[in-house]
Amino acid sequence: MIALLEKLVHTFGPSGQEQAVAAFVQTEIAPYVDDIRQDALGNLIALKRGQAGGKKVMLAAHMDEIGVLVSHVDEKGFCRVRPLGGLGTLVLLSSRVRFANGTIGVFGVEREERKRPGSSEEVPPWEKWYLDVGATSKEDAPVQVGDAAAFYPFFHQQGSRLFAQSMDDRSGCAVLLEVAKRLKKPANDVYFVFTVQEEVGTKGAMTATYGVQPDVGIAVDVTIGSDTPKAMQLGLALGQGAAIKVMDRGMIAHYGVRQALVETAETAGIPYQLEVLPWGTTDARSIQLSREGVPAGAVSIPSRYVHSKAEVVDENDMIAAADLLLTFVRQPVTLG
Repeated sequence: MIALLEKLVHTFGPSGQEQAVAAFVQTEIAPYVDDIRQDALGNLIALKRGQAGGKKVMLAAHMDEIGVLVSHVDEKGFCRVRPLGGLGTLVLLSSRVRFANGTIGVFGVEREERKRPGSSEEVPPWEKWYLDVGATSKEDAPVQVGDAAAFYPFFHQQGSRLFAQSMDDRSGCAVLLEVAKRLKKPANDVYFVFTVQEEVGTKGAMTATYGVQPDVGIAVDVTIGSDTPKAMQLGLALGQGAAIKVMDRGMIAHYGVRQALVETAETAGIPYQLEVLPWGTTDARSIQLSREGVPAGAVSIPSRYVHSKAEVVDENDMIAAADLLLTFVRQPVTLG
């Protein structure tokens, strides 16, 4: 799973430009499923057929990563950009981004806006930042308005800790691929759905769920690891197991789905944590609101520094998430 994750985080795919990720995932998952299709929005939907009488279970992980979109190129070739997804400006100074054509850009900020040592000034807003793409004029700029970029890719493993710029949610994609590879003769029809545009409003999950019409839906995403110094006490630590969502700002997990996941973990001896997140949401929100409603929940991978140029997860939590989902879909699904 780690080798696969490394390839995923090096694949370009900010919100709205997930094509390369979808192509990679399709190649990887094809030998292990019975059917693959893409819907009109770009979601990749792979089906592993189960036994007669089983439920339709949808597992969803999003392919897109946070990024920026060029909104203006000035006469000297400097670019102004807007965020794609929930990206704050605190992480921007000297950060590198990569465009689809291979162009590298480096963030700078207007000099009068830079904080002086000991200053209490707030971090400058997006309007004060610019992207240097090495151009000398607007005419020779290698990018134009409407081009998207994502943080420059890297991957590093140190013990069980994994570092990369897009663990949100390439770690979830890797978990789904691992489940697909290990899944044999499931009790249920399992739909592995790799969604688009999650970071800009969980849009892909909405259309995918409408098409799949699942009986049960589970999003696989990251959550906030709260084990760093002076972090908010959320009870979520790296290396302590997969997180089973109770609620976040966008949804309350279906009680039956949540309890079925907890019982599966306890019966199988899989380490888990319970997640109550005061902000953010996942594809589970769109899944549960589709059509007349779908019982939905989420399995999360604790991550440090989410929505930054360097996110950190633990390999053991990814393994626990894969084991939990695999065990869950192998058996008949019963919701209390």
